Amino acid sequence: MIRINLLPHREQRRKERRQRFFALVGASIGLGLIIGLVVHLVIGAYIDSQDARNEVFKAEIAKLDKDIAEIKRLRDQIDALLARKKVIESLQSNRAETVHIFNELARLMPEGVMLKSIKQDGLKVELRGAAQSNARVSTLMRNLDGSPHLQAPQLVEIKAGTWEGRRVGEFTLNISVERPQVAEAAPGKKAQPGGAAK
Repeated sequence: MIRINLLPHREQRRKERRQRFFALVGASIGLGLIIGLVVHLVIGAYIDSQDARNEVFKAEIAKLDKDIAEIKRLRDQIDALLARKKVIESLQSNRAETVHIFNELARLMPEGVMLKSIKQDGLKVELRGAAQSNARVSTLMRNLDGSPHLQAPQLVEIKAGTWEGRRVGEFTLNISVERPQVAEAAPGKKAQPGGAAK
């Protein structure tokens, strides 16, 4: 006897295929969600790790900025101290300069020449005075030119005038101070200025 299946087998297969399709779609969606979640967690972990590194870098940069500010402050202090040291050394090396100028002027001043004023501006010294004659001013200039502490005398002007009722030649004279020789002599020979003052 022949058996005939009258059940709707095509519809049943369609239904089974549809169920398998939806099961595969559901499994794919679930797998995609799981993969997405894993990727999200991994990327989040990387981001957290990088943020932690960035915080360490920021902390180190802040420390370095403080160190740089401290170094800059120390350099400014060093520069200020070096400037003070330079001024002190300059004053120390040139402290006998005025004494040498006055000693030289007293030693080199010829008879018949009187000084009214002496004005120093850096290495330049201006002498104002009166002389009995122009020849005495020339003698003074020759004497100043031969001095080891003074150099390059220049006569600015000479004119007729009176001093205490006498006719004199009033003059203005510029000279330069020879500072390097004073600087060399001062540290090596400290006893010399004392000896010169005697």
